[in-house]
Amino acid sequence: MSLITVEGIRVYAYHGHLPEEATLGGHFIINVWVETDTSQVEVSDNLKHTVDYVKLIKIVKNQMEKRADMIEVPAKRIVDAILPLNKVRKVKVEVEKVLPPINATFDKISVTIKGEN
Repeated sequence: MSLITVEGIRVYAYHGHLPEEATLGGHFIINVWVETDTSQVEVSDNLKHTVDYVKLIKIVKNQMEKRADMIEVPAKRIVDAILPLNKVRKVKVEVEKVLPPINATFDKISVTIKGEN
């Protein structure tokens, strides 16, 4: 079992409970971890025998375009869209909201959702 990691996918989207988040939007950072069997691609050196990280990035961007009040929703949609891909065994997705409009000091606000076949 191997782990394909795509970290730091940056998108601008309109997720959030507060009205200004729906109107003004905000920055998000998405991290994706996919467990897969890479034994076939290690021999074939052929993209069709592994999980294409370009597809993973497209899925993230596509799902983040669909507005939600809570960041759990796009995180779950991303997991659900990645799981059916060929060779995917498990997936973990973290959606981080960068500088949400709240009066607090913190290092990070995020949600992580997992799924498996």
